[in-house]
Amino acid sequence: MRIVVCFKHVPDVVSQRRIEDGRLVRGEDDTLNELDENAIEAAVQTIEDLGGEVIALTMGPEDAEDSALLALQKGADRAIVISDDRLGGSDALATATVLAAAIKQLHAETPVDLVITGMASLDGMTSMLPATLATTLNLPYVGLASELQVTETTATIKRSADGFTDELQVTLPAVISVTDQVNDPRYPNFKAMKAARSKPLDSWTLDDLTELNPETAQLGADSAGTQLISADEEPERTAGTIIQDSGDAGVQLANYLADLLK
Repeated sequence: MRIVVCFKHVPDVVSQRRIEDGRLVRGEDDTLNELDENAIEAAVQTIEDLGGEVIALTMGPEDAEDSALLALQKGADRAIVISDDRLGGSDALATATVLAAAIKQLHAETPVDLVITGMASLDGMTSMLPATLATTLNLPYVGLASELQVTETTATIKRSADGFTDELQVTLPAVISVTDQVNDPRYPNFKAMKAARSKPLDSWTLDDLTELNPETAQLGADSAGTQLISADEEPERTAGTIIQDSGDAGVQLANYLADLLK
């Protein structure tokens, strides 16, 4: 069994974010997308049961190697970071195009049986990448798995939506996205951290993707289907008004609300 698990290097959700020249500033307090930890765990558990290899794959800035190293510590056997200035500002379609090219290249070496992703990235929260990646790879897709069982030839998931619980089965190879309910990601111990240092961590550029022609593919901000028109920081909240109750607090509150509604 050979599994590719896609992850993303994102700004920490508790960090102070800012936008410069129409782009979110990255590289400051960035970290492994939390929802992708469940995808890594699902892939590693599957390989522990069936045997094989887990390859962690991402497209992002050079410091995405930090998240790649964490993926290796969490049990992935190999990690690949695709980083290229020509990819800056790419949308979900361009990201899927690049990841699909890398997966096809890996498949040409040794067949890839399964691609697993998280349900969304915590920076964009579009949830578009998994289905777009499956379409680009021309593979069946089932998403939002809260339970996952994989055999040598099939994957069976359970998911809950709109008041229904679905049980779906797909023939491999396929693309599957998982939710944060599917498992509890492991925390790497010292032994796993040490072992990760000796695992392969490769850095690729667009020129390394033989399945992709950067000259014809729609990549980068200029080709993105969504363009940022403006982004303004919200003003800081001002101090509230404290009303001392001396018997007429209700009247003061009513007058205050009346003034706000004028």
